[in-house]
Amino acid sequence: MNASQWFAVLDWAWLASEMLLQVVTRTSRKGGEVKDRGSLMVLLLTIFASVWGAMWYGDTRPHTMLAGAEWLVVVAVVLMATGLAVRWTAIYTLGVSFSTNVAIHTTQTLRTHGLYRLVRHPSYSGMLLCFVSIGVYERNWISLAIMLIFPTAALFYRMHVEEMALRGAFGAQYVEYSRTTRRLIPGIY
Repeated sequence: MNASQWFAVLDWAWLASEMLLQVVTRTSRKGGEVKDRGSLMVLLLTIFASVWGAMWYGDTRPHTMLAGAEWLVVVAVVLMATGLAVRWTAIYTLGVSFSTNVAIHTTQTLRTHGLYRLVRHPSYSGMLLCFVSIGVYERNWISLAIMLIFPTAALFYRMHVEEMALRGAFGAQYVEYSRTTRRLIPGIY
């Protein structure tokens, strides 16, 4: 398989896994206290529109990134694979506490081990790597901008909602964890 085929396989694996997560992990009001504030819908619509827009733009315009260097496709494959590994590891670490909508379960505990000792939102860090990979794969600066600006803004809203819920559920424990652990990029942000 060539790099473009690998990217297609990984891209479809990401799409399939995200759809499966929506079906399997969504918390109903009976299963926990849902505090989503519409952030899931904002995130899903923004991601869908951004992926579609970035891929459409990249497929209908010239490659402007580094003169369309073919090796960028390999970089995109590495970014997508890394993003998926980070996202799936973070979800696995949370186990039954993971939910696609912001919800707090009565038996939930604050996870601060594994990737969560490095950043507070490793699944979103993985997602951001997937977004970047799509922009790089298209080898177009506008496509990359689309994949960075809009989904990142939606993720910031989502993180705000999630952190309010976690502060409400875990109080001082979460405040201390937030003080010592960055949001998305270890040691930076």
